[in-house]
Amino acid sequence: MVKPFVVHKKFLSNVLLLVVLNLVIKCTWIFGIDIKVQDLTKDDYGTYFALFNFSMLFNIFLDLGITSFNNKNIAQNVQLVTKYVSGIVVFKAILFVVYLIISMVVGFMMGYDDVKFHFLIFMSINQFLISFTQYLRTNLTGLELYTLDSVLSVLDKSLMIIFCGALLYTDLLPWKFSLNTFIYMQTLAYGITALIVFALVMSRIEKLTIKLNVPFLLAILRRTAPYALLVLTMTAYYRLDAIMLEYMLEDGKRQTAIYAQGARLLDAVTQFGYLMSTLLLPMFARMIKRREKVRSLVQLAFSIIIVPALILAFTATEYSIEIMDILYDRHTEQSGPVLGLLMMCFVAIASTYIFGTLLTANGSLRLLNQIAIAGLILNIVLNIILIPLHKAWGSAFASMLTQFIVVAIQIIMCKSIFRLRIHYKFLGSLVVFGGIALATTTLTRNHLDNLALQLSISVLVPLVFAVGIRIIDVGQIYKTIMKKEEVT
Repeated sequence: MVKPFVVHKKFLSNVLLLVVLNLVIKCTWIFGIDIKVQDLTKDDYGTYFALFNFSMLFNIFLDLGITSFNNKNIAQNVQLVTKYVSGIVVFKAILFVVYLIISMVVGFMMGYDDVKFHFLIFMSINQFLISFTQYLRTNLTGLELYTLDSVLSVLDKSLMIIFCGALLYTDLLPWKFSLNTFIYMQTLAYGITALIVFALVMSRIEKLTIKLNVPFLLAILRRTAPYALLVLTMTAYYRLDAIMLEYMLEDGKRQTAIYAQGARLLDAVTQFGYLMSTLLLPMFARMIKRREKVRSLVQLAFSIIIVPALILAFTATEYSIEIMDILYDRHTEQSGPVLGLLMMCFVAIASTYIFGTLLTANGSLRLLNQIAIAGLILNIVLNIILIPLHKAWGSAFASMLTQFIVVAIQIIMCKSIFRLRIHYKFLGSLVVFGGIALATTTLTRNHLDNLALQLSISVLVPLVFAVGIRIIDVGQIYKTIMKKEEVT
């Protein structure tokens, strides 16, 4: 049996690397590139955002649950990696053709014009490249190459920063900026990343035999079907908001742009939760197969993600309009409240990346699908009711309510399945921390005038308090990372 500190050491050292790399690269992307693009394109970015969400909506047909299945299965059966890669690479190419046809047909039925179709073709290619890269990387995490995977997690964004930065801030490239060239740069970056990751995977497996193995693909489809349904339903209630806004309202383009401004920071911070989940899934899967207790890793991961999630939620809610004023030139009065709701939503999403991942590693797909379908239905109903009344704000509120209900059910199920005991001392500390974080943002807002000072205190005081009462035990984290594994 693997000692708990060994698993904790792998998790902590790699999650630290993930956070640092993604914080630097993705903050540069958001504040240096993406926000500038939104300001330059104004309400046209609403069309881009709606199309982006549309391309994500049919993403399930690019994957059919293969990525989640492979991440869990290779972690538990490393000897299968060559066989699986040989069969799945061809399958992914077939799925791309299916995905592209479905996207084009549905786009035609929705009345997309030539400009939207042009965007959609390249966005579809981008989605395939992202999906293919994510699948390939699960083979690396399955082989426990966590550090390499952490570096690769920011490769595409690093390339996009270089390409788009050269376009936006220099005269090195001969083209003028437009949404077209912005999308082309993304395609180039995703393509290079996919080739590099593919080469790295090939260097670590036996001879690759690329062929269409129909019996193997049918067997994979039967095993990945529950994963596919889960991804489909979760993608739907993450991405339907923007699409429903555009088509339910007369000023849908404007409301989608407002929603996109508020959602941009949510998309950024949820990436950290997603990356943590890709690290946790193979670890949970191995521990469950070995019949090891998962409680300590669950609490460790949850404490690391919930503290920044609560700090971000309270700070973004209190200073939502000021943050929007810093980032954007237009619609800040409307997008500020949307930001506040969506950042509160992140608290639930961050928790889902822990407890939903644990259920996935356990193979509780039927249960997860039941929860996800209920969440999807609830989200659609809430959007139908709230969008006509409150527009972008109503859609954001629907998302927040849905996410909290879904994660509450997941936590209850995890407690039942894994017999997780309630750690009342930890829970009490978390409640006190939440009160301190909320009080700090309120007091700084009422008694200080300098925005930079207000934001700094709102973040640092709760963080120091969390460390002080050992919700995040920095000393223990340091000892775990530095401690050498004993040779037996």
